[in-house]
Amino acid sequence: MKILLAVDGSSYTKKMLAYLMTHDELFGGHNDFTVLTVQPGLPPRARVAVGKEIVDSYYLEEAEKVLAPVSKFLVHHHINAKSTWKVGPAGETIAKLADAGKFDLLVMGSHGHGALGNLVMGSVATQVLARSKVPVLLVR
Repeated sequence: MKILLAVDGSSYTKKMLAYLMTHDELFGGHNDFTVLTVQPGLPPRARVAVGKEIVDSYYLEEAEKVLAPVSKFLVHHHINAKSTWKVGPAGETIAKLADAGKFDLLVMGSHGHGALGNLVMGSVATQVLARSKVPVLLVR
């Protein structure tokens, strides 16, 4: 099975990874894992002011802060995973990659704000559910 793990470095990512490790029958090493993190885009004026090279370096550093500990955790549990990062609105970007990459399952942590919280604050998980054709497993 081809599985996309959407991570943001939060405690919800840690809970999602812990869930995966306790369900080896579903998520064992026989699957093909890809880890994705999405960085929010900088405002256009900031990008112009500092230049493309500095912006690209910033995005890479921020992505590595999230991906490095996740990769280390997965390797520790004998799971080889590809890592990638994108820039853009998180929900939309995750859904697009899940669909374009023809993943069988998308797994992500959820903050669990509830319906009222989603109305007020929005939710990456809600956006992914609305946009993606790939089955989504949300872990709280």
